[in-house]
Amino acid sequence: MDNKKEIMKITLWGLLLNVFISILKFVLGFLGNSQAVVADAAHSFSDTSTDLVILLGVKYWTAPPDRNHPFGHQKIESFITILIGLMLLSAAGGIGYHAFATLDHEHTEQLKLFTIIGPIISIIFKELLFHKTYRVGVKTNSSSVKANAWHHRTDALSSIPVLIAVVASIINPKLIILDHIGAIIVAAFIIKLAVGIIYKNISELIDTGITEKEYQQISDVISKIECVKGFHKVRSRKLGSSIYLDLHLEVDGNLSVTRGHDISEEVKSTLLKSNSKIIDVMVHLEPDNGVQ
Repeated sequence: MDNKKEIMKITLWGLLLNVFISILKFVLGFLGNSQAVVADAAHSFSDTSTDLVILLGVKYWTAPPDRNHPFGHQKIESFITILIGLMLLSAAGGIGYHAFATLDHEHTEQLKLFTIIGPIISIIFKELLFHKTYRVGVKTNSSSVKANAWHHRTDALSSIPVLIAVVASIINPKLIILDHIGAIIVAAFIIKLAVGIIYKNISELIDTGITEKEYQQISDVISKIECVKGFHKVRSRKLGSSIYLDLHLEVDGNLSVTRGHDISEEVKSTLLKSNSKIIDVMVHLEPDNGVQ
């Protein structure tokens, strides 16, 4: 199964599960008088938006390079991942605002015991979906799929304070304020995740290079290749989750053109094998006493 099909399959499963869980939590929260569970349902429903964005966008960012886009279309994935982050922020804003706005409202109805079914089901199934989706994201090297996986996990983790708040409120109606606090915690958790996703992918859109750790790994790989005297002017750019490298390689100036070419090809192939994120390497060959 190719990457596109794997991404579409796991995302479609996520979409169907999100619809089921969001409807279930909304109905239980509404009938059981729990704002936290209703807010949690809104979070689950926001997951359906990200699923739809991925299903619509995957065919574009997986398209091969063409004449107008010689480096491919992977930046579309970064853009889509930012949209996912913005959707998360929007959902968190709505949840947090409603929880704060109704914090001092008087409650005349007690929460119902059956309300806890929604958060329990969400915690179990969304955590399972996180692991499955994240594995596909790693396998396909897709930042959007990994971001969507974390969206699933936030749904699972955010249901934990909701469950605690609902149980506490059922045991002691005076603790019903915990229902609001649970909704606020959900909102804060989503905001933190969303900001991280947006920041990372904006960095990719503006061609932020590789990290110092990634540079050191590349340096270690090149330095072990026979006949390489040194290298410099390493430039990198990220397209989605992929990395393009451009570097100047120093070899013995007395080597033949053919031998120099063979060394540069060995460097390229070794780097490609060392890191699945590296999808192309441009090597400029220089004599070891060349001008840097």
